[in-house]
Amino acid sequence: MKILILSDSHSYSDFMQRCMDACRPDAVIHLGDYVSDGKDLRCLYPGVPFYQVPGNCDSYRCDPGMMHTIIVNLSGARLMLTHGHDYYVKESTYRLLREARKAKVDAVLYGHTHSADCHQEEDGLWVLNPGSAGYFGGSAGWMEIENGKILKCCNLRKEDLEAMK
Repeated sequence: MKILILSDSHSYSDFMQRCMDACRPDAVIHLGDYVSDGKDLRCLYPGVPFYQVPGNCDSYRCDPGMMHTIIVNLSGARLMLTHGHDYYVKESTYRLLREARKAKVDAVLYGHTHSADCHQEEDGLWVLNPGSAGYFGGSAGWMEIENGKILKCCNLRKEDLEAMK
């Protein structure tokens, strides 16, 4: 399963659409800051499963009951999805990683900082921040999962899209 991870689009959806067309993912995750962008993307690509959480800029853009953190099982891997502001990730990822480990997930995906990051902790936990799909630069995350194992986890930039076509 190939998964495109997006965050912090802030009303700039061009890069997200280019990612969809170049990558042709099996599923899409939008980690907030403008959930309406994610909903629009979902309408443009109706056959692709879509997962979404709100960000700190989404209080009036989404259903107040929308969960800020969810855990999904994709192709056998457990993924924790959150925007990150509730865990104060701009200060430190300590709280986020603690909660991810408590939840016994294979990977934690978050946004909010607008800084792309992808790494694996010593205990095997994958940590992915796709950066900003919006006007802050144009970056995304990419994950490939098969039979519960994360085979690939990385960040994508504008120049990577051409190679994927």
